[in-house]
Amino acid sequence: MPQGTLEVVLVSAKGLENTDFLCNMDPYAILTCRTQEKKSSVASGKGSNPEWNETFLFNVSDGVSELKIKIMDSDNIGSDDVVGEAVIPLESVLSEGSIPQQSYNVVKEENFCGEIRVALTFRPEMSRGYEPEEESYGGWKESSRDF
Repeated sequence: MPQGTLEVVLVSAKGLENTDFLCNMDPYAILTCRTQEKKSSVASGKGSNPEWNETFLFNVSDGVSELKIKIMDSDNIGSDDVVGEAVIPLESVLSEGSIPQQSYNVVKEENFCGEIRVALTFRPEMSRGYEPEEESYGGWKESSRDF
């Protein structure tokens, strides 16, 4: 499993189920990659179609297979409400290096409740002491000696 840095661009969400009955909800996201957790800003009053355009960095090491994004509704009174969660497998981005903006389903209790738009980039970390091998082109170095 590669080690390196995972860059997550949290772009936006659409069609989220509004958890506030009398007004627009104030959504934010909690991004979790194994034990690392990051929180987006609150999109105040943006309701079901918030935009964040925020970038988060995670250190990736052995055993990391998914990114979880939990959408929450910030409430002034009482505890924040869970809107839903998206689970993004990381296998593709770890092997390909990047995945352009793409929508993922947000689910709550196995029910679809919107989409979240995310872009992913993985930058592998070079091992310490690693020197890439010099390419060989049929011994041209050896044949160009002065005799």
